[in-house]
Amino acid sequence: MTSVSRNTQMFFLFALVSLFVSAEHTSQANQLPAAPNNTFSIVVIPDTQYYFGRGTKREPDSSDPVTNPTFDAWTDWIAANVKRQRIVFVSHVGDIVDRNTVEQWKVARRCMDRLHGTLPYGIAVGNHDMTSAGDSSLFQRFFPQSRFATFDWYGGCFENGADDSAISGNNANSVQLFEAGGMRFVALHIECNAPNNVLAWVDSVLEQHADRRAMITTHMGLGPLHKPQNPQDYFDAPKGRMQWKKCHGKRGNTPQQMWDKCFRKHRNLFLILYGDQSRTQALRQTSTGDGDNRVHELLSDYGANGLRILRFIPARNVIEVRTWDPVKRRLCETTDIVPDREQHQFVLDYEMSQERRESTRSK
Repeated sequence: MTSVSRNTQMFFLFALVSLFVSAEHTSQANQLPAAPNNTFSIVVIPDTQYYFGRGTKREPDSSDPVTNPTFDAWTDWIAANVKRQRIVFVSHVGDIVDRNTVEQWKVARRCMDRLHGTLPYGIAVGNHDMTSAGDSSLFQRFFPQSRFATFDWYGGCFENGADDSAISGNNANSVQLFEAGGMRFVALHIECNAPNNVLAWVDSVLEQHADRRAMITTHMGLGPLHKPQNPQDYFDAPKGRMQWKKCHGKRGNTPQQMWDKCFRKHRNLFLILYGDQSRTQALRQTSTGDGDNRVHELLSDYGANGLRILRFIPARNVIEVRTWDPVKRRLCETTDIVPDREQHQFVLDYEMSQERRESTRSK
């Protein structure tokens, strides 16, 4: 048997070490590091429609109890990482359930209970969370105003003043107030295709809290510009702020109408979060409000493939956006629908530091 030369042995040893170092580097690069001092994070939960068991869309003929392993894993991860990621707020973009049934709402409530009393959070009502006419009574049953009224961060909700609060009432449109990094925030969670009376209420809330930095979560926003006429349009048709709607009939407003009638008017608004479009999955744009304020609009609807962490870094005046899969414990770098990494891992400019604000004022 021919002996292996020392040079050959050294070559194989070097190659093995190189492979190990490369694998370790890749593993570290694909992880989510702890949030540094003087930063904080907002977590965005995309549509949680990944239900299994009796009566679900995925297993309509099953007799098993209803479960949602993805939703469970996401809220478990959030609760376990409040300190490590310096999480100060959680926002759910809506479509909490895939079918508007008591069984699924019980699972959703159990999942969100892991965050309840731990940190502030808000939930937007999606089209799957109500009827096409806008009846969100099951959402209101499991996430009513009374559930949040004792928290000092809860800023109240829209009350329609009508006899039937099932339409738009009892926390279907809500306000949260929180502080982080020396900044004061107001967050609104607005139902899908909110009617004019809800938008008038949004105007009043944002005017009342004009001294706070404002963010809005509403379910439907970015996606195919016009209502798709065939399945492929959901993937290939021109995309942007949508000009069609799903809920509230003639009273409902399209995402474009919600922007034109309400959102664009408020100079303290800097962020809008959307879900709804799983066949768009990830999309973003930056718009300019009437007060020359930049408004970052972000869509995330990843199915079972991850949630979003928005890490605010005041010293650099940026928000690092990371799409993270708590189940696989890795960053989402690319998907079949959206191969571009820059739609999943990116950085937004946002003025936060006192030094930058003083410099801007002096010009």
